[in-house]
Amino acid sequence: MSLSTLRERLIERLAPVEAWAPELGAARSDFDLNPDAPRAGKTLRPAAVLVPIIARPDGATVLLTRRSDNLASHTGQIAFPGGRLDPGETAVMAALREANEEVALDPGVVEVLGLGDPYETGTGFLVTPVIGWLAEPPKVTPSPAEVAEVFEAPWDFLMDPANHRRDSYQLEGQPLRWFWAMPYRERYIWGATAGIVRALRDRLYGDEASPLHAAGEDAA
Repeated sequence: MSLSTLRERLIERLAPVEAWAPELGAARSDFDLNPDAPRAGKTLRPAAVLVPIIARPDGATVLLTRRSDNLASHTGQIAFPGGRLDPGETAVMAALREANEEVALDPGVVEVLGLGDPYETGTGFLVTPVIGWLAEPPKVTPSPAEVAEVFEAPWDFLMDPANHRRDSYQLEGQPLRWFWAMPYRERYIWGATAGIVRALRDRLYGDEASPLHAAGEDAA
């Protein structure tokens, strides 16, 4: 098997770009692991992230960022390039714009294959994952104001449920909160980013008799 099988699987199993609409509800969320946690009760703010899959000769990788320590929120966290939708934007438009602003990723080198499951964050965003295919490793330059680091994680690592774990934290006076985490080397992928990866894995391989084998073949 080869990278071509992964690309074909993505096209087959992702939602088509044309299916996106701003009123779509969340299919997955931070509340999946915390069903009793209170929600804000207000309209979710639309956002999008780009999940850039790089077709390297020795196996697919996924581009991720580490957010700047100077940001007002989520400092230092691992994330996909992305952010809020501007007025009149689609999810694809916003994801490509944000990736260009954050890491100077040229939208022209990204082939958008489809959309992942809309994801509700505990902070009140409805995030649409836009899955992009990069035929060659891209040239990127992180924006110092937003991004501290750009790195790649292997596709087969992210798709292996053995690397997915449930971690938790508890703020003073608040109930325990659970979240998905996927520590990779010295980096700690967690929260909504890990939840989006987990949802993508389920969408692509959830009905396979041997999902880990299938993911490994795709990454080859």
